[in-house]
Amino acid sequence: MDRYELRRLDYSLSEDHKDLQAAYRQFFETHSTIEVVRAAEETGFDKSLWERMCAMGATTMALGESVGGDGATLVDLSLVAEELGRSVAPVPWIDHVCAARLWERLGGGADDIGDAVAGTQLLGFDAQGSDAPGRRLIAAGAVADRILVRDGDEVVLLDFDARPDRVDNLGRLPMAWVDPAAAERRTVLGSGSVAVAEYQRALDEWRVLTAAALAGLVEQAMDIAVEFAKNRYTLGVPISTLQAISHPLANMAITVQGGRNLARRAAWFLDNEPDERRELPGCAFVFMAEEAPKAATMAVHIQGGLGVSVEAAATAYLVRARGWALSGGDPGAAAKQVAQIVADREAASA
Repeated sequence: MDRYELRRLDYSLSEDHKDLQAAYRQFFETHSTIEVVRAAEETGFDKSLWERMCAMGATTMALGESVGGDGATLVDLSLVAEELGRSVAPVPWIDHVCAARLWERLGGGADDIGDAVAGTQLLGFDAQGSDAPGRRLIAAGAVADRILVRDGDEVVLLDFDARPDRVDNLGRLPMAWVDPAAAERRTVLGSGSVAVAEYQRALDEWRVLTAAALAGLVEQAMDIAVEFAKNRYTLGVPISTLQAISHPLANMAITVQGGRNLARRAAWFLDNEPDERRELPGCAFVFMAEEAPKAATMAVHIQGGLGVSVEAAATAYLVRARGWALSGGDPGAAAKQVAQIVADREAASA
C-alpha cells in the first residue's frame, strides 16, 4: 500500500503537525486563559487576542501563497481549531478563515483579499448557508468588517457603515442579525452553480473546523472533570474510582478520540479527494454537535454544586458546547444532507 492510499485510513500526525499543534496549544494557554474568556463575554470578542493570533500567523496560514498566505492544508487548520476549542477562545477565527478561503477560490486576488489574509480586516460568514432572502443570524456579525453570505445563487460580500448590534446568545458569540438587503455596499463575488458549489465547500470546511474545535473543547472539559475527580474524596476514596464517575469519563475520552479522528479524516478527504466522501464533513459536525453538550454536561455534574456555579470553568465550556454548533443552524439539517448524499451514492452504485 503506497503512502497516499495509507493516508485514506491513517490519520496520525506528522512531526510537523505535532509541532504546529504544540505551538498553538502554548499560545492559547498563555493568552486565552479562563479569565480572558470571562472578560470577553460581554462582547463575545477579544480584540487583543485576535491581533496576537494574526501576528502568530493564524490567518495568513489559511490562504494560498498567491495571495500572500502560507498554503496550509485543512488538516493543519483543524489542529489550530482544536486548540482554539480547548481554550474556548473568544475569537471568530473559524468564520474568518472559511470566508477568506471562499473569497480566494472565487477569484479574490492579493489586492482584494490582502487585509483579510493579514487579519486586519475581519470577515464574517453565514454558516447556516441559507439561500432565502431576508435577515439571518451570523456568528461574527457584530464584529466583522465585511460579511460573506449566499443570496439565492449568488455569493455576496456585504459592507455596512455601522456594524449590527450584538444579540445575546448561549454560545457567548459576537452574533448579530444581518440583512443582506440593508448593506450599504454589496459586491457579488460569484453566481451560478460554480459559486454555489464553492459556498458548499466553505460550509463543509466550517463544519470540519467546528467539529475539531468541539473535540478540543470536550477534551479540556474532561481534563477539568478528571482533575476534580482525582482530588475529591468520598468514604475515604477518590470519586474517580466510582463507576458512576469513571465510566462517564471513559465515554468522554471516546467522544474526543472519535470526533478528532472523524474531523481529521473529513479534512483530509476535502483536501485530497473532495468528491469521494462528501458526507464526512456533515458526519463530523453532527456527531460533535450531539456529543459535545452531553460530555460538557457530565463534566459539570461530576463537580456537583461547584460545577453549576457561574464561576466554574466547566460552565463556560458547557454553554459553548451547546451554542457553537447552533451558530450553523439546526444540526438536523446537516444530518439530512448526509443522508441524502449517502442515499444518492447508493442509488448510483445500484
